[in-house]
Amino acid sequence: MLDIARTLDPDIDRTRDAPATPAALCADYDVVRRVIAFISENWRDQPSLEAIADHVGLSTSHVHHLFRRWAGLSPKAFLQAITLDNAKRLLDSSASVLDTTLELGLSGPGRLHDLFVNHEAMTPGDYKAKGAGLTLSYGYHPSPFGEAIVVATPRGLAGLGFVDEGNRCAALSDMRRRWPRAIFVADQEATAPYAERVFDSGRWRPDQPLDVVLIGTDFEVRVWRTLLGIPFGRATTYSAVAETIGKPSAARAVGAAVGRNPISFVVPCHRVVGRSGALTGYHWGLTRKRAILGWEAARVA
Repeated sequence: MLDIARTLDPDIDRTRDAPATPAALCADYDVVRRVIAFISENWRDQPSLEAIADHVGLSTSHVHHLFRRWAGLSPKAFLQAITLDNAKRLLDSSASVLDTTLELGLSGPGRLHDLFVNHEAMTPGDYKAKGAGLTLSYGYHPSPFGEAIVVATPRGLAGLGFVDEGNRCAALSDMRRRWPRAIFVADQEATAPYAERVFDSGRWRPDQPLDVVLIGTDFEVRVWRTLLGIPFGRATTYSAVAETIGKPSAARAVGAAVGRNPISFVVPCHRVVGRSGALTGYHWGLTRKRAILGWEAARVA
């Protein structure tokens, strides 16, 4: 997808600012979110940079540089990257993406997509117990997509979601309802290393894989493992995931499992789109889904 990004914005590599800290990117995201929402609602009209800047109440130069610092793309390039036509092209080029990654062995436990993730699943009994006996640490941390809530066990990352409009209670409740009988303990120190690993691409290294714990039904875990095989900057469909797990008629059930994925971004449910290329529902909001896909578009090597 980087080739597409370079075509849209040929100076992408020469003008990118030095990497910003997660906290700085988190601060940028509020403006970026409003820009993306405006672009998403008005992309058919191909709004000018002036119109975008006027909508968010900032100067054109401020919007342009802020957006490039956050995404690595200009607002105009991002606008083109999230159009339906571009999503269709992405799907066309990724038609066999899951088959390819499975054949290459990229979805095995040694290497799962570009975050280099090692995963393990809790037993079905652990899930049926609704978390009874589990102690989960949680904390809030900055990310390029707004403040994130990170949930961890001593064995690895178990949850990652996002805080909307500063509502930390809602974000925590969303995690608690997944494992209602687990004990949740606020522990920023325990969760900080996971947040740093997830959102700092300089630490995505095969010799230091990120440990992830999948807590769900057998079917959900199969779907989530398949999502881990979707390469960074690519996309696939719900029906393709269903076929990959040997359940070709279960696209609707796959969609439900994708929606229940508790580990946003790392388990890349944002890379699953409708057959037409339309960006269908996303638990953390379609604006954020567009933001993540656009952010990834500028970083694919």
